[in-house]
Amino acid sequence: MSRTALVAPQRTQGMRGLAALVLLAIGLSGCGVVGRTSIKTVQLAMQGKPDIEPTAADVSANPYPQIKVTGPRGGAVLVLGNIDGDRQAWYSNDRSIVFLEDGLLVGTHGGTPELQDMRIEGENPFHALHRVQAPVTVQRQYDVMPGYRFGMPVSGTLERLGTENVEILGNTHALLHVRERLKGQDWKRENHYWVDPANGFIWKSLQAIAPDASLEIIQLKPYSPDLNR
Repeated sequence: MSRTALVAPQRTQGMRGLAALVLLAIGLSGCGVVGRTSIKTVQLAMQGKPDIEPTAADVSANPYPQIKVTGPRGGAVLVLGNIDGDRQAWYSNDRSIVFLEDGLLVGTHGGTPELQDMRIEGENPFHALHRVQAPVTVQRQYDVMPGYRFGMPVSGTLERLGTENVEILGNTHALLHVRERLKGQDWKRENHYWVDPANGFIWKSLQAIAPDASLEIIQLKPYSPDLNR
């Protein structure tokens, strides 16, 4: 199978430069949370490796923006390696990648299953998720491997569940909880988003990558422009 079939199409051409520097820094690092745990990639997290619990000191010691990604059986810390327009690529040491747009999970590379692409059709409420009031319907299409499951139509219904306190690295955030119920052929899952009520930044989420798999994503050290939009 070609490498083109393994990554989200038309989005990988610019993944060099900063990404290479980040990966080199990770490879040379002998201390800090990324140096110790970056080999626990998204793939390993989904295939039974133990979870990790980074501390505030660990995260602060590393200069790069960081997220924690947790699958059904464990977690990994990834760093921001590239920005291509609105799409952010978060890398592990062995180049497993999670792609985010406005905090929305739009692709993964490395791991099984692999979300090659996710597209929103029509209006995209994730540009300002904190402004969602009445239930809002979102139309998606998913491309998932293995199985060449391309163009799977999925309908999501977003609704506010109120404000909740969420603790991240010892800091408590009062966040708006938004639930999204997904429906499609072989799909019946829920996404959850914990959103800054002031600017819509998604601090924590649980998002599906396939009909039978989801990833939890927590912003440990956000990319600072995202907090000031």
